Amino acid sequence: MGDYQLEERIKVPRFNEESGFYTSPERSKIMGKIRGKNTKPELAFRKALYAKGYRYRIDYKKLIGKPDIVIKKYRTVIFIDGAFWHGQNWEERKERIKSNKAFWVPKIERNLQRDREVNSVLTSMGYTVFRFWDHEVKKELDRCLETVTAHLESMSPKS
Repeated sequence: MGDYQLEERIKVPRFNEESGFYTSPERSKIMGKIRGKNTKPELAFRKALYAKGYRYRIDYKKLIGKPDIVIKKYRTVIFIDGAFWHGQNWEERKERIKSNKAFWVPKIERNLQRDREVNSVLTSMGYTVFRFWDHEVKKELDRCLETVTAHLESMSPKS
């Protein structure tokens, strides 16, 4: 799968009562509403990219990591990551986790590890990888879009 160095895979315990993890019905309801794809930041980014004339695939299952957006013609992939799920400022943030810490710390650390693996494999396959935080896209869509379009404009399409 490429020339990347495999780290020892972080083990994530199952989140269930048998493993000692509990959640309130309210928390469960909130967590159940979290979307994995077609989030507002993704939709906004896709709409803006389309308006600039770029065509793409979404949640492309043929590539490792199922990138949120793939522009095959330019061998470019874009991920729009949730700050909590993908561990933004993780060293600082993990200290603030109060409940079910034995689950959440390995869970987020495995997500970070998987993101590194995905980036490495895609890069070794000749793709350019962009990762933006969801809040970054919400607040600075134009800057994020400009970062990607500047890259795309600098490339000649590979037919």
